[in-house]
Amino acid sequence: MPPVKKTENNHLMKSISLILFLVSTQFALTSMTLASCSSEQPSAVTASEELPAFVNHVGDTLPRLELTDRQWKERLTPQEYDVLRNHGTERPFTGALLDNKENGIYVCKGCGLPLFHSETKFNSGTGWPSYFKALDSNNIRYIKDKTLGMTRMEVRCARCDGHLGHVFDDGPPPTGKRYCVNSVSLDFVKDPQKQQKAKK
Repeated sequence: MPPVKKTENNHLMKSISLILFLVSTQFALTSMTLASCSSEQPSAVTASEELPAFVNHVGDTLPRLELTDRQWKERLTPQEYDVLRNHGTERPFTGALLDNKENGIYVCKGCGLPLFHSETKFNSGTGWPSYFKALDSNNIRYIKDKTLGMTRMEVRCARCDGHLGHVFDDGPPPTGKRYCVNSVSLDFVKDPQKQQKAKK
């Protein structure tokens, strides 16, 4: 998901998005091959890392979520697994949440951790849901990504280490950030007070 200039037209942005999707798909296939060599090891970050306590959208404190590769495959659909665990990219302009305009909270598809509020969502024209601010900075991990011949800042769920997308410095005010996130990495909670608790 590369940075885009605001002066580019929609046709050019769609072409760039599609090209990157095809390249990312090839990279994801390579990652899947490497991941199969350690399918029984937890795919989250190492337990020695110090992370803050997590709180879901109804106020419950959540522990870090570490599952084996086999458990993730049982928990997620093939597309969700490809994106969240193998750092894949969904095809642009196809995500179920791309055009969602309802009020609520976007949570991690893998573990239910709150990530973004609908008030920070905007139309970037790139083909992926975009946000100018994270709901809680403690809920996002930032990792320098040097794949695909460029340097980008990857964003992951801090609780389960699931791949979300990337963040760029070409977003709108007040932050100037654009969190470019795969729809398949997210769930949408329309009314947090009346929904079930996040997955445990």
